[in-house]
Amino acid sequence: MSSDVQDRTEDEAKVAIWNDPRVRGIFFQAVLVLAIIYLAYALVDNTARNLEKGNIASGFGFLETTASFGINQVLIEYTEASSYGRVFFVGLLNTLLIAGVGVVFATFLGFLVGIMRLSKNWVVAMIATVYVEILRNIPLLLQIFFWYFAVLRAVPGKRDKASLFDLFHINVTGLWLPNPMPQAGFRFVVIALVLGLILTFFVKRWADKRQAATGQQFPLARTALGLIVGLPFAVYLVLGAPLEWGLPEFRDTGSMLRRGFQLGTGLQVIPEFLALLFALSLYTASFIAEIVRAGILAVSYGQTEAASALGIKNSHTLRLVIIPQALRVIIPPLTSQYLNLTKNSSLAVAVAYPDLVSVFAGTVLNQTGQAVEIILMTMSVYLTISILTSVFMNWYNAKMALVER
Repeated sequence: MSSDVQDRTEDEAKVAIWNDPRVRGIFFQAVLVLAIIYLAYALVDNTARNLEKGNIASGFGFLETTASFGINQVLIEYTEASSYGRVFFVGLLNTLLIAGVGVVFATFLGFLVGIMRLSKNWVVAMIATVYVEILRNIPLLLQIFFWYFAVLRAVPGKRDKASLFDLFHINVTGLWLPNPMPQAGFRFVVIALVLGLILTFFVKRWADKRQAATGQQFPLARTALGLIVGLPFAVYLVLGAPLEWGLPEFRDTGSMLRRGFQLGTGLQVIPEFLALLFALSLYTASFIAEIVRAGILAVSYGQTEAASALGIKNSHTLRLVIIPQALRVIIPPLTSQYLNLTKNSSLAVAVAYPDLVSVFAGTVLNQTGQAVEIILMTMSVYLTISILTSVFMNWYNAKMALVER
């Protein structure tokens, strides 16, 4: 009898353990991890077998092979004799360039349009509304085609130009600007700029603590302007302006075949970059504008009334009262738009802008056939960029969060 009781007690203990949610959770998670490991192993093994059957070489040794093709925009030294590994870095830097500049333009324009939509001026609000409703409802790829084929192909031909102040020129070969050429001593101007940014950071921290303690506002904007712009400019003048500008040279005499801008003079911004930048910035800004509008509307109207009662100007109310509180609503979806813009830059292949997808996952893949390695590297790059962007924006969101006192 005692044996039956002991067995029954052990069975009840086993049932009790299994009914514990933590035990069940650990068990199913362990099963899931084992299943993922098996699937990963099966995928790798199957890929290796297929590559072996197709007599396709595997590994990353191809990165040392000579590329033997040119790229029309490079931010680092590159020639046709460079390796495929060099092509990877050229495409990566071009991707980071278009994504970085696009994020800056889209953020500025998105905040501007979002605030315009809340304007009491009917014309201003309607202009912003029309912009948002049109741009965000047209596919991005069509917008890229519009800027590239309809707008930038309507400018003067390569043997002609349209100019502004005889400094900025445009034709079908791109936008031509004065090319900055640093001279000896210019590094001290850069050092002064970095120093100005660091000092501005510490001055802002001090000003915030001072305002929280005393309520007195410090003229931070003018101070930052003096440190970031005034200090480097003063160093620039003291050193005798160690920066020269190379102006674009346009040959307008001689045979028609030799007319046009001379390569190696001025700074050329290729039309593919311009089309992609305009499309990405304007398209993403239409979504950011709605995010900004929603964030501002999420702030209680009582905050605006309180600021008005204190005699604060509308512009100061928006900048010092409304926007700081709205950021806690704006930043999370804003992060998603930054990620979307970065990933949407891969559409550059449609207009042959030499980004990572175009020159590495496109041209290099076609020449080498190393599909697995190339696609894996390309996916890893976009994953890394997205994770770093998310980490930074999450940190910034935590810094801007309202702190309960």
